[in-house]
Amino acid sequence: MSYLTWDSRVIADLSPENIERMYDKGYVFTRVGKGVMNQTRSFRVDLSRFELSSENRRILRKAENLALEAEALPYKDYSWQIGKLAKDFYAKFGDSVFTANKAREVITDADKSNFNLLLVFGDARRSSQIGFVIGYRSANIFHYAFPFYIEDAREPSRGLGMMTMVLQKAKECNKRYVYLGSLSRPTDTYKLQFKGGEWFDGERWRTDIEPLKELLKP
Repeated sequence: MSYLTWDSRVIADLSPENIERMYDKGYVFTRVGKGVMNQTRSFRVDLSRFELSSENRRILRKAENLALEAEALPYKDYSWQIGKLAKDFYAKFGDSVFTANKAREVITDADKSNFNLLLVFGDARRSSQIGFVIGYRSANIFHYAFPFYIEDAREPSRGLGMMTMVLQKAKECNKRYVYLGSLSRPTDTYKLQFKGGEWFDGERWRTDIEPLKELLKP
């Protein structure tokens, strides 16, 4: 699993104000180590322009049984099953992409992790946990960094439902931007369906999507 990276920096100033400035310059936090940020073809949604499309609403209807809770990191209720789910979910990109040990470190060790929020998704019908998102939250932004969940052929849109729900909740909480990670592979085009989308071209943020689609063609 390779990511497009133009630059990498280790920041010592971890104030929310500096972190927001770095994100605005196309950098995003990584799981590599404390303060490590990569500049990439970042994609974000300007929530002042975001509204649900008919397709977004259809996805949310399919995800109506999802229940969402936000937990501060380090997460006190961590269990080995969470690490295994992360490892298994990312195994399709390579065996060492996201190990169970790395998941545990990111979720439980504040001295080594850049992230401060864990979104916990449950199935309201069964009172069971079915998915998680590791993220960074400040007053103005949320980085939807590492989602992982139990995949179910009966609910093929589960991941998209989680993402759409988070965008809606972030808008209700008056966030300015939700960052959805890098656009580096043809399969990343699903992110382009959200109104208010912007992408970083290495120098500036752009709202014109057609050139981006050309860049992402296989």
